[in-house]
Amino acid sequence: MTLQIIAIVVIILLSGFRIAQEYQRGVIFRLGRFHSIKGPGLYWIIPLIDRQQRVDIRTKTVDLEQQETITKDSVTIKVNAVLWFKITVPEDAIIKVADYNKAVYQFSVTALRNIIGQHTLDEVLREREKINGTLQKMVDTATEPWGIKIEMVEMKDVEIPEGMQRAMAREAEAIREKRARIVKAEAELDASIKLTQGATKMAESPIALELRRMQMLSEIGIDNNTTTIVLVPSDFTNAAKSFTDLVNTKKTE
Repeated sequence: MTLQIIAIVVIILLSGFRIAQEYQRGVIFRLGRFHSIKGPGLYWIIPLIDRQQRVDIRTKTVDLEQQETITKDSVTIKVNAVLWFKITVPEDAIIKVADYNKAVYQFSVTALRNIIGQHTLDEVLREREKINGTLQKMVDTATEPWGIKIEMVEMKDVEIPEGMQRAMAREAEAIREKRARIVKAEAELDASIKLTQGATKMAESPIALELRRMQMLSEIGIDNNTTTIVLVPSDFTNAAKSFTDLVNTKKTE
């Protein structure tokens, strides 16, 4: 009888041993009250007195399903996001909230809808990083008392109505056309400045002006495969003759 009692006691004592993985923590309740955090590794709890609840402290990923919401400028869009969080205080995650996974999900969805309603469609599309940061801070502030840290929030897809997509495409096309016209006008302005400078230089030298005119006429003849008769002013002929005589005199000397 004594051996049986001893065996029963030994079995009860051995049943108090627990093993927690490196990413797990055991929240120990003694007679219904929080007592301590155990783990990782091997630890012992008092059988029939202590009760444990294991908590996974690894980072969890939550896929926030697509939400249909209205932006500040009254455009109905559909948005979904991904949230990453981890438990930093295991006892708070168990004691202060009934189901921390569900609580984090529901609050994140509500916060996503609210923050989209505070921004226009252009802001949602262009300032996604800023909105992600604001959403992260908002959810993290709410979940901090639960012992939960929101590590990151990212909006995945923003679905825009088809009519709005066409309007945005037309707007983008108009912006590109405006930019092209500005570039063309700036090029024409630069060209006119250069032409004015060239004309000023040619006006200072009649010979240069005649040379340019002859060059232009020769280019026209080449392009059109025609014969062009050019009337050369006497001033230009006399200047060319004087230059030729000067060269011949230098050769004779």
